[in-house]
Amino acid sequence: MAERKPAPDKKANRRGAARLAAVQALYQMDIAGAGLNDIFAEFESHWLGGEVEGDKYLPAEAAFFRDVVAGVVRDQSKLDPLIDEALPKGWPLKRIDAILRAVLRAGSWELEHRKDVPARVVVSEYVDVAHAFVDGEETGMINAVLDQIARQFRGDEFSRA
Repeated sequence: MAERKPAPDKKANRRGAARLAAVQALYQMDIAGAGLNDIFAEFESHWLGGEVEGDKYLPAEAAFFRDVVAGVVRDQSKLDPLIDEALPKGWPLKRIDAILRAVLRAGSWELEHRKDVPARVVVSEYVDVAHAFVDGEETGMINAVLDQIARQFRGDEFSRA
């Protein structure tokens, strides 16, 4: 994957970094059972805009990161059935890899709750996040599922030219 060199001070880039960090935090919570406050403390002190294992992370919009992570945790019992319904039959969410579950949950939550961000941008951003972890086939599934959920929550955005 080609490395993008965006200006680190632009709001969109800080949001993209926040989305990536949110997915990583949700994954860690899913796998390790870490609590919300512990995750916030760890990510805000070590990950957001820092360097981890030699990789420099873009400065992230901390408030956006917190909003997405806390929102997913709060609404997970509503999000999971919604995602299950959008997934191909025979592939319930519990069978999906943990990192992809985190991407789908974060993207679905943002589609429902962050109307300030256009639906197509949300879908595209989370497909980009998925690319950081998996190959094409899985990112295609992320795109299809989030597109379907976007049309449920924001059909009006897709009916316009």
